[in-house]
Amino acid sequence: MSIYMDRHYLKNATQHALAAAHQNDLRLQDKYNIKMLTYWFDEDRSTAFCLVDAPNEEAIHKLHDEAHGSVPNEIIPVDSMAVKAFLGRIEDPITPREVLTDPSEIAVDSAFRTIMYTDLQDSTLMTTRLGDTKAIYFLRIHNSFIRQALKSHTGSEVKHTGDGFMASFSSASDAIRCSIDIQKSLASYNEEYNEVPMHVRIGLSAGEPVEENGDLFGASVQLSARLCEHAEPDSIIAAHVVKNECKPERFRFLDRGNLTPKGFLEPVQIYEIIWKG
Repeated sequence: MSIYMDRHYLKNATQHALAAAHQNDLRLQDKYNIKMLTYWFDEDRSTAFCLVDAPNEEAIHKLHDEAHGSVPNEIIPVDSMAVKAFLGRIEDPITPREVLTDPSEIAVDSAFRTIMYTDLQDSTLMTTRLGDTKAIYFLRIHNSFIRQALKSHTGSEVKHTGDGFMASFSSASDAIRCSIDIQKSLASYNEEYNEVPMHVRIGLSAGEPVEENGDLFGASVQLSARLCEHAEPDSIIAAHVVKNECKPERFRFLDRGNLTPKGFLEPVQIYEIIWKG
């Protein structure tokens, strides 16, 4: 048995219809030696994603076909812990007992996520100049600032890279607020303790979990990392998809033109998020 995530394009589908389809999957899962773990649904984008413990992809197709006729458009193998880090759960959401009169009343969240990448400038040079012990001390300060910001803005830490983080947010606005919080916190720290100033680059992108390249959030992760590399120290660079997810009046976006990141065939419009002043 392996863990898979599948993607369905479902034009004009509703939460009620998806809940009913999921119940049909659950009723038939034993027939195909499958365990349906959970699902996500985005009504605006007409996409649904199922997390399935199954013997193979063919069994998933057969189950969905018999249960409701909506066979997946893509299926990829995934690591359940990675799914939990990105999406926050690997089981159906729990609804209070008094509300659970009908499974269709369970509100299921979208799998669309904003991905943040951060990078601490000159971390290797810091170790060379200060030595391992003192450099680790300052890296821990850096880590605490970022983890506190993630906690304050409902971000999920996906990976710690040693001198940076990859994180996931269900809200683009939360991701931007978290990024601004990180930059302001470090700026205040640098003003007060300027012996070893710390400067961070941040890149933001967004997308859905199952993509044609077969990696969980593959293109979104790659793009946020590339934008982080492109960013100047103390800056936040976001892809146009992140800006489109926010109400423009909440944040100040400065158009930085188009960029064709390494590994991408098409240019991406990017914006700097202004956080000073």
